[in-house]
Amino acid sequence: MTEAADLLVTNAEVHTLARPDETHEAAAVRRGRIVRVGSAYELAFLDGVDTRVVDVGGQVVLPGFIDAHTHLDLLGRKLVHADLSGATGREEALNRLHDRADAVADDDPVLGFGYDESVWNDGSYLTRRDLDTIDAAGPVVAVREDLHVVSLDSTALDRFDDLPDENVRHGVDGGDQTGVVVERAAEAVLDGLAPDAEGMADLLRTAQRHANERGVTTVHDMVRRSSAPRVYRDLAAAGDLTLRVRLNYWADHLDALVETGLRTNHGDGLVRVGAIKSLTDGSIGGRTARLVAPYADAPTERGEWTVGPAAFRELLDNAETAGFQVAAHAIGGEAVDAVVDAYADRTDAKRPRHRIEHAELAGDDAIDRIADRGIVASVQPNFHRWAGGSGLYADRLGERWTETNRLRRLADAGVRLAFGSDCMPLDPLVGVAHAVDAPTPAQRLDVTEALRAYTLGGAYAGFDEDRLGTVAPGKRADLVVLDRSPWDADDIADIDVMLTVVDGDVVYDGR
Repeated sequence: MTEAADLLVTNAEVHTLARPDETHEAAAVRRGRIVRVGSAYELAFLDGVDTRVVDVGGQVVLPGFIDAHTHLDLLGRKLVHADLSGATGREEALNRLHDRADAVADDDPVLGFGYDESVWNDGSYLTRRDLDTIDAAGPVVAVREDLHVVSLDSTALDRFDDLPDENVRHGVDGGDQTGVVVERAAEAVLDGLAPDAEGMADLLRTAQRHANERGVTTVHDMVRRSSAPRVYRDLAAAGDLTLRVRLNYWADHLDALVETGLRTNHGDGLVRVGAIKSLTDGSIGGRTARLVAPYADAPTERGEWTVGPAAFRELLDNAETAGFQVAAHAIGGEAVDAVVDAYADRTDAKRPRHRIEHAELAGDDAIDRIADRGIVASVQPNFHRWAGGSGLYADRLGERWTETNRLRRLADAGVRLAFGSDCMPLDPLVGVAHAVDAPTPAQRLDVTEALRAYTLGGAYAGFDEDRLGTVAPGKRADLVVLDRSPWDADDIADIDVMLTVVDGDVVYDGR
């Protein structure tokens, strides 16, 4: 006699995403795995005494979304502290910081995350002068959305008085500090404000709840000098972790990881070791992405190296020797070329599915070599929010904005695409909408391609294509139920997530 299912999702439009247009009416789950997909009639025979039956009334069921590039601790900070994303101008951002200052104890830091000056009329960063108007007893710090630029008030500048001077911005002709710091100085500020383990647990619980509400069942989290890895494992051991976590450790963790005997894919259950993450350049918003030609709005600048080509090759050699996949942040064309050059020199036996993160300005030759060498492009379709004839990309790059995030060109070349959000924002349906409705044909995918990049593509980037990414017997039961079909919707970003299932357990029910 066939054993009953633990969970039966029925009266559904199940898109497996394993093959084009493959749909079923129901999916059955037992002990955290999908055991059958098929008609509602056939699977009704698996309804037992203890089966939880979820009738979704014809709604769409997909594999759970995999966000291949996140910073969940920083998402948690944005949700807990002042959320500056969406602020339409400097005054609104400062008002939100004022409100946060009123809510914190005396001398505690006043923190805000996610401001984007590119949508403001004046298009300039928050400065020391701006933040001093908060008049808080403790330091005031505002983090730009890309994490590569941080703004500090005078108190914060006094506290962080040993930042690398080359990353501290000064006024005209080397005048006073503006309060704006970038790259390594920005990292140092974020590290200095990191919470302890108890605070981290609160942040990650908040962030994972936000992720589950948006259908995210797996994250590839970029972790650096924090208690997050320990906290994730503690949450998993206590049964409080409601998504899968792949830990992509920053390069400065490599020696410690080697010493403890870890390597890529170690771990089981919900938490596994991922890649070694390295920067090579900065961001377009910070004018620190390393470009081939100068910035349109700064004709003497081409950005900077955070980790130069020679140092990156050394890191790559060390990581590969220790058994690690590498995930390299590269945005500007010169940085992308340097990473592709380094990866392309590997022998077949020495290419453990390396990744390039962002690749916003990958040229045609680089794209073809990414495809030829089997490099995974971990890209963010929601970055198209800055594309178009006006906006950040046009301001920084001029007509080169059309050459950013060319998803169609990448897909046509045969590149393995893994979609992530970089938490800008963490919402896969927003990313899918941007991929489908991008400004130019070279930047667009169709709905199925975009959804596969947010499911099977992320699974492949994490060596999980045999466990995750499609709705198929034998796969882990990670599912999301949507209230409308993205194939039929004109407003994909506004589709609501109704149900999220991780390992057969309902972790979010919005019905």
